[in-house]
Amino acid sequence: MLQQRRYDAAEALSKITSMKAIVRTRYGSPDVLQFAEIPIPTPADNEVLIKLCAASVNPLDLFLLKGAPWNRVIPGLRTPKHKIIGWDIAGRVHAVGRDVKRFQPGDEVFGVTGFEGKGFAEYVCALEEKLAAKPTNISFEDAAAVPIAASTALQGLRDKGRIQPGHKVLIEGASGGVGTFAVQIAKALGAEVTAACSTRNVDIARSIGADHVIDYTEFDFARSGQRYDLILAANAHRSIFDCRRSLKQGGIYVAAGGSLVRILQGLLLGPLLSLIGRKKMTFFITKLNQKDLAFLKDLLEAGKVVSVIDRRYPLSDAAGALRYLAEGHAQGKIVLTV
Repeated sequence: MLQQRRYDAAEALSKITSMKAIVRTRYGSPDVLQFAEIPIPTPADNEVLIKLCAASVNPLDLFLLKGAPWNRVIPGLRTPKHKIIGWDIAGRVHAVGRDVKRFQPGDEVFGVTGFEGKGFAEYVCALEEKLAAKPTNISFEDAAAVPIAASTALQGLRDKGRIQPGHKVLIEGASGGVGTFAVQIAKALGAEVTAACSTRNVDIARSIGADHVIDYTEFDFARSGQRYDLILAANAHRSIFDCRRSLKQGGIYVAAGGSLVRILQGLLLGPLLSLIGRKKMTFFITKLNQKDLAFLKDLLEAGKVVSVIDRRYPLSDAAGALRYLAEGHAQGKIVLTV
């Protein structure tokens, strides 16, 4: 019966041959992006073709847009292999490949596309294993804000930070995409949460449930004498050494974002500092998976987590959304509506 309800991919696409998408032909700033008409993709056997309703932007999109230095100087690498960027997506299933078991046309889903991007378009193909059913009680825009940022927060707290009920947790950079989800997920997992953010973001941190809020422009948490079981640097402003001083013995510091300097500190110095004493310092890269998306879906449907969205842009102005993200002042997530 399920097989009978599925669309054949070729049949589903027979009346639609093109779509609008944000494309680039070279590496560079958001100025290189163009709103163009291109052919609709066809799903592979293990893929789902989605009619997008929303997508969201991430720092990773800026990195992939710009490319590594060698992409811009070596002639053979100046043309990006993947023309469309964008990871976080939400929409309705339009067609499925022959091996897809969990979804059928008409299902509402959210998730990620994969490292090659492809998400800033009217239609996109994604692996079945990178998708989950959209929470029934939230909009497509709210759902599109979730996958990368919330998965990063969840894995940083639960898997790397080993969070436990009653733990004292500090979220550094609590007002950004990862940070707003981290505050809420830490509370949902039973922690006492302190949010560190700038003056303009104090009210947001309080509104999403932080037990304590530190304005880091006026108060230095590293010199307060307070000690934490876990520090998640969602957008690190303080050095790894300052954060280490603020950990309890046996505490864990997890770097999940921030400037390149802060990331390198976590990646290179973390393992060395972890050998000294009983404080663990670590950096990690999020591994997106269906199980965690389903876990987040349950939190969203229970009202324990909500998406904090700063601005919404039409798909045609993806360049504007990325420019705003690059300014570094977004409060929560930036979403594209399709």
